[in-house]
Amino acid sequence: MSDPRRWVPPPLPARVPIGGRYTRLEPLEREHVAGLREAHAEDAEGAMWRYLPLGPFDEAGYTAWVDAARASTDPIHYAIRMQDGRLGGTLSLMRIAPAAGSIETGWLTFAPRLQRTREATEAVYLLMKWSFEAGYRRFEWKCDAANLGSRRAAERFGFSYEGIFRQAGVVKGRNRDTAWFACIDAEWPALRNAFETWLSEENFDDDGRQKTRLGELTRPVLAATDPGL
Repeated sequence: MSDPRRWVPPPLPARVPIGGRYTRLEPLEREHVAGLREAHAEDAEGAMWRYLPLGPFDEAGYTAWVDAARASTDPIHYAIRMQDGRLGGTLSLMRIAPAAGSIETGWLTFAPRLQRTREATEAVYLLMKWSFEAGYRRFEWKCDAANLGSRRAAERFGFSYEGIFRQAGVVKGRNRDTAWFACIDAEWPALRNAFETWLSEENFDDDGRQKTRLGELTRPVLAATDPGL
């Protein structure tokens, strides 16, 4: 854990691309709309929007949302460029609090082409990596408590369960309880090793199947697990 007596508040994130091994995070721009709309079309039932406060959108609505999102400094939204050059979705850094050393990832909209891929995992890892290397002490993940898939993903990524905030909001006309997860700077070295091990080419066979699951690598780091899973 960082020593609060010596800790210096980190900088705000800049709107610049963040590159990885398999994917590239690009600050959201209007030029991304067509590629993202193409990706969203794979989700005919709009499942990726079910637990988000907005969406799904028609083309005009999504363009207007992107224009607002690209002007925002919190959240900062990124388009996810996959290894094959296509766009696969978006995610963001949000609730950015340098004075507290706290930052969150959210607004994940992963199209079917991106789901369950190395690019999807690396996209989250790249924001976690940037945050801790910039000096943030706490990296958060929050989701609708009804979204069990997101809760499972949080644990897989190494976020420890911190509880349920009951009646935290009203989303699309229904109650939202919010599940809280976080990882902290003391856990970062072990989490970095877990992600790097999982993302390495040696962890995948010739057919692209993983040899070791990420959850097996991050589980020893968890301070608490989600009893609701």
